[in-house]
Parts: sequence; structure tokens; C-alpha cells
Amino acid sequence: MTQRSGPPPASPKGTKPILREMTPPTPAAQVTCVGECMIELRERQDGLLSRGFGGDTLNTAIYLARLGIAVEYVTALGDDAHSEDMLRAWKEEGVGTELVLRLPGYLPGLYMIQTDTTGERRFSYWRDRSPVRRLFDLPETPHIEAALAASNVIYLSGITLSLFHHAAREQLFVTLEAARAQGGRVVFDSNFRPRGWHDPEEARASFQRTLSLSDTVLAGVEDFALLDGEGSAKALIARLRRAGVAEAVVKLQEPGCIVLHGMVETPVPQPEVVTPRDTTAAGDSFAAAFLAARLSGLPPEAAACAGHRLANAVIRHPGAIIPRDAMPIDVLRLLTPPETT
Repeated sequence: MTQRSGPPPASPKGTKPILREMTPPTPAAQVTCVGECMIELRERQDGLLSRGFGGDTLNTAIYLARLGIAVEYVTALGDDAHSEDMLRAWKEEGVGTELVLRLPGYLPGLYMIQTDTTGERRFSYWRDRSPVRRLFDLPETPHIEAALAASNVIYLSGITLSLFHHAAREQLFVTLEAARAQGGRVVFDSNFRPRGWHDPEEARASFQRTLSLSDTVLAGVEDFALLDGEGSAKALIARLRRAGVAEAVVKLQEPGCIVLHGMVETPVPQPEVVTPRDTTAAGDSFAAAFLAARLSGLPPEAAACAGHRLANAVIRHPGAIIPRDAMPIDVLRLLTPPETT
């Protein structure tokens, strides 16, 4: 079994951050995604509603599994029929469910999507009593914390942070620190939803703490503009550097992104302009392809291109999860190792 290396030495203030390189996965390697899956109600043009399931880190977990990466999902569900349907669907997609806790008497959260003529969405949420909010308050919590601390890669988002009260969030931070101390890596997607936070100052402090604990950050300019008014790519890049982030993707408001790797900044435009049918899970799928590509040994710029390709395919379809036969072949081929003779 491959031994994981210890944490990198701290970088002196003002010096180049030390890169913690992604390594190709071994058979035992995996990404552990933390977050919430909810019942999704989508309003159709005829006014009727269709039911599905969705959640940002769950969407990423599904696309990671489709791209050949071993992935576990960490969350809590109820003991109802909807929760059973979710688990069944995740298993069919190849997402591991060993770290999903079940809480008797609870129901999953619920949200409704309304989509305008340009493909942009409006969300309404009913999630205050979602079982995942108790993830760090249960007798089984130490088992979850130990599993996270032993993970090769932990993936979480700004929405993940918003699920927990202050003390529970502190437990999550301690767990991330433990994972990094054992050589694990933390990947953070900024996904910021103001409605998920009662206190803007707590949101800002939580994001800053997470940046300092992250090896790779997928940072949306729009997210940080909403968070604290830092609305330019230049300001966001400076913020990431101050936090010591060694690798990042800065997602721009116009099509494309900037990849940071060490002290190098590389613009990566979208390969084509796509008129979206539905932008749901565009960022989640980008994150999955980027992370899968990095774990497959591709450089950050090529990984960002893979992210663009998958996201462009996703926004051509309604809903977060596209049909399997709609997965872009060029991305799948990019991540498939050549056969040896």
C-alpha cells in the first residue's frame, strides 16, 4: 500500500506557496465529497412539477464516478422512501454510500427550480430540518470524522459550510486539518448562497478559514462578489495568494477561467460558446472533470479544458445530471489511460 506523505512545511510569509501535487489514483484512492442531497422539484413550462434529486457536491460526486474516480459521499438522510430512492440512485451511478448516516423520523430537504428563457434559475428552499445538519452532532460522528481524516481527497463547497452551526463547522475544520496532517488534500468549491447564512460575517470568516485549509480552490468571482464585494478576478487572485492557496481555478463572470498554479496565472477560455438550456450543475460538473483530470495526472490547464467540455455538455440538457450517453466522449477519452500490450 502506498504511504501518504506528511503535510508540507509552512511557507514563509511572502514566498512562493509549496505545491502539493495531485497524484494519479491507486486502486484504493478516492475522493470523499461532503454535502447534502435534496428532493428537487422542477417547474415545467406547463406549470407541472417533475421530481428529481440534487445537491452541488452530490452532482460532482456523480460526475466523478462517471469519469472513473472512486468516490464516497458523506451526508445524512432520513428513513423515508425518498431517502431510499436517493441511495439506490447513487449506488447505480457508482457513488459509495458507506458514509451516509440515516436518521429515523427525518426527511431530506427540498428545493424548487424555476428556469427563465435564458436558462438562468431561481431557487426556493425548504431545508431547515434537513438531517445533514446533524452530521456532526451524532453518536456516529467520530466514525465520519475518522473516515474524512483518512481520505486522500476531501471535496466540499461553500454550501457545505452553510449546513452546519458554528460548533459543528469547527469540528469540520479540525477534521480537515487532521486529513492534511496525514497527507490528504482538500478541494474547495466556493459555491456561495447568501440565503444559507444568517450572519454575513460568519460566512466570510468560514470561507477564509476554509481557504487557508485548502490545497485546490475552485473560486467563482461572482461568489466572492456576493460574499464581500470583491468583484474582480485580480482582487480574488490576490486573496487566494494571501491565503496560501497553491492551486486554484478562478471562474470568471464571462466565459472562461484563470488557472493558478504556484505563481503562474494561465487564462483558459471556453473552447466554444454554448447557448445554455439549463445552467444547473455547470460548476459542479466542471469541478468533477477538473479534479478527475488532475487525479489522472493531467496539468491544471488541460484539466480546466476538460472542465469546460463537460460543463458545456451539461448546460445543453435540463437538470443537473445528463443522460449517460450525453457524456462528452473527448473528456472520457482524455481520462482513460491507454491500453498497454
